[in-house]
Amino acid sequence: MTSEPSGPETFEGLPVTVAGLGVSGVSAARALAGLGAAVTVVDGGDGPAQREGAARLEAEGVTVRLGDGDTLPAGTALVVTSPGWRPDSPLFAAAARAGVPVWGDVELAWRLRGPGAADWLAITGTNGKTTTVQMLASILAAAGLRTAAVGNVGTPVLDVVLSGEKYDVLAVELSSYQLHWAPSVRAHSAAVLNLAPDHLDWHGSMAAYAADKGRIYEGNRVACVYNTADPATEELVRAADVEEGCRAVGFTLGAPGPSELGVVDGLLVDRAFVENRHSSAQELAEVADVNPPAPHNVANALAAAALARAWGVPARAVRDGLRAFRPDAHRIAHVATVDEVAWVDDSKATNTHAAAASLAAYEKVVWIAGGLAKGAAFDELVAGAAGRLRAAVLIGADRALVREALARHAPQVPVVELDRTDTGAMAAAVGAARELARPGDTVLLAPACASMDMFANYNRRGEAFAEAVRALAADGPGPQE
Repeated sequence: MTSEPSGPETFEGLPVTVAGLGVSGVSAARALAGLGAAVTVVDGGDGPAQREGAARLEAEGVTVRLGDGDTLPAGTALVVTSPGWRPDSPLFAAAARAGVPVWGDVELAWRLRGPGAADWLAITGTNGKTTTVQMLASILAAAGLRTAAVGNVGTPVLDVVLSGEKYDVLAVELSSYQLHWAPSVRAHSAAVLNLAPDHLDWHGSMAAYAADKGRIYEGNRVACVYNTADPATEELVRAADVEEGCRAVGFTLGAPGPSELGVVDGLLVDRAFVENRHSSAQELAEVADVNPPAPHNVANALAAAALARAWGVPARAVRDGLRAFRPDAHRIAHVATVDEVAWVDDSKATNTHAAAASLAAYEKVVWIAGGLAKGAAFDELVAGAAGRLRAAVLIGADRALVREALARHAPQVPVVELDRTDTGAMAAAVGAARELARPGDTVLLAPACASMDMFANYNRRGEAFAEAVRALAADGPGPQE
């Protein structure tokens, strides 16, 4: 096993710099101050939101320095960073020169666990992390376990670790950013759902991105769960330094082999955590128990089930947990059916990998796409979906990139391009999609792009879509063939 990096044995009086005044930064600052550290928070921003947050922390005895996130405060013995701060930030370069360690908030949480702390079942991947973590927490709860979905899902794991509440096991979502700064974390079992190019500006290369994702397998004790359809995830398992006896467990949308979970005749089945996995299988649930039962969501359910089974959860809890699970908004959510056309909001599909999974769930699609491409190329996405596309409506700053890919790989598909970014743009897109759609089609908002060119976030983009669809439904019948 790899040894864990050393760190301070006590925080009392320790000068600690916290990078970032966001949710995780505030959580870390408060935790460290409560442990007696001398905490300074640095942030490059100096707007009203930062000043308000700074005032609250300063009232609790924390020093806050706004407008300069680059300079390392004198005497700093430890830096604790928010996950979004890039590894090449000047603050971390200064820390390296001074020999000061840099931890993330997840690393801090791991080191602050007390005796008898809950096991971590950890999940990462380019897409599907939040849904899978929430499915896992639902399954664990159905088994009667004290659990919570924490980490990148919204509730900082540090807050949960320090809450004093006793948990049996935690479902932990970890981003590549968080894993980069968490060298000591050793999960009970972990899963990498998939790997596709994302955040390469932060990591510097696909290899570095994959390596940070692969950290989640380090030190696993029972199972490293991987996607058989994505060989890169299995390669990360092979490269990991795990506890003796830890097993590689695959999940597949096909019939599973030994040490895999998969699908047979509409059933989710387990051939990994059964007495004789070479000749027997355990039924876990029906595909219909997955909400929604789109292929990529069934894969999410299998990954969640694998981790739950690794922890010893009975089969009936998998079924009950999946039935009880309700996905968050803007994740392949059916908004309405109007004139026999289904309208689906998957605004969370902010990259090409997520959009491809969304498009694969429907046979005939009027696709609403576009936004901020973040350096992505759309050729592979469009080529793979060309046979399903009835038409496309393009919005956003980088819509031309999608249009060009459509011209190359799906020239037969009608395209409407909207050159507007005002608040009525989504309503116009919905109106254009209505003109193009015919009974039996699905109008799918799966932008394959970030939202910040037109909307505050993907949530607001999805809300604008749903509002426009509901207004359309109230208007009455639209065009028919």
